[in-house]
Amino acid sequence: MAQVFIQPSYGTPAARRHWADSLARAVPFRGMGLGPGDLDRLNAAHPSGRARFWGATDKHDRRMDGVGAGDVALLTGRRHVLAIGEVGHSFRDPAFARRLWRPDPAKCLWSNVYSFRRYWPVHLPYEEIWALPGFSAGDNFMGLRFLAPEKAAVVLAHTAADRRAVPAADDEFCPAGV
Repeated sequence: MAQVFIQPSYGTPAARRHWADSLARAVPFRGMGLGPGDLDRLNAAHPSGRARFWGATDKHDRRMDGVGAGDVALLTGRRHVLAIGEVGHSFRDPAFARRLWRPDPAKCLWSNVYSFRRYWPVHLPYEEIWALPGFSAGDNFMGLRFLAPEKAAVVLAHTAADRRAVPAADDEFCPAGV
């Protein structure tokens, strides 16, 4: 079964800028200085040469080592799951992250990057997730969190209809209600 992880992604002004840079639309990745191995894997997952990307900071390096193709991220912000993404390729490349998100050089700590081979905009309030078995009311899903297999199964079952819908194309996307 795919791993499922919760990834805050829209809660701060910087995160919203990064969302606009790499989640609101697919971005071209060829010619961005990727090593041949990562470029080959991205090309295999995204033949168009464009993908949506998100990442995690260097403090999550060990946890991100286990993320692979087919794993599922719940992208959160403003007390909602705003999108669901199926990982295409996960890799560590701080230089690529800096080129992708153009952060303040003194604050750039991203080393982990992952692409989404499938991506679904959703608008699920936290309360809907809290109502699922195993979840707690009031949990604001702060920080990167990998769900235990039983919670992952519940979330995947609950979001199955959303994930059966046609994934978002490479066009612009703005989260509903924000």
